[in-house]
Amino acid sequence: MLVLEVMSRHPVTVRAGTPVKVALRLLADHRITVLPVVSADGIVRGVVSEADLIREVLPPDPRAHEIPQARGDARASIVDEVMSAHALTVHPDTDLAEAVELLTSTTAKSLPVVDRRGRLQGVLSRSDVVRLLARSDDEIERQVDELLRSTGLAGWLVEVADGSVSLLGPGQDATVARLLAETVPGVLDVTASEEQS
Repeated sequence: MLVLEVMSRHPVTVRAGTPVKVALRLLADHRITVLPVVSADGIVRGVVSEADLIREVLPPDPRAHEIPQARGDARASIVDEVMSAHALTVHPDTDLAEAVELLTSTTAKSLPVVDRRGRLQGVLSRSDVVRLLARSDDEIERQVDELLRSTGLAGWLVEVADGSVSLLGPGQDATVARLLAETVPGVLDVTASEEQS
């Protein structure tokens, strides 16, 4: 499965110079954790996360300390001052398994999806992957069945239990049927067996 099959295609973004308060409001309103920072032509210049924003702008509460804390440097006012300029990105044709490896082996919760010129095409988040994997067995079964029929493999019986697909059908196409079924979103594994004559 490829990233383009799972990513959110219309991500919320900000430009350099966006006030921190505006970025915070966008994160809250859209219930997201990361905003790509893009140029006027859609090139990804960095990302700003909820962690970047709250770490840099929340001052200590003087009521929580016996000795008032001295105010440090001026707080960040625009996203440029807190964004990560070196964003981890993936491409639409990246294998989803590779993207998930990035999401689980780093602190990134979302990855901008960019074309070969660095222009934003979408965003892939952990929650996008969770929604994909949580698809119902009925949805998966319907889609596998439709896919097999549309490619001339209508003689296959499809059963799905907890994301595991079992295929039973005529012999010589078992490998093709299994490979096709593995491309359906939400499929965890596939077994294909030949009918006994």
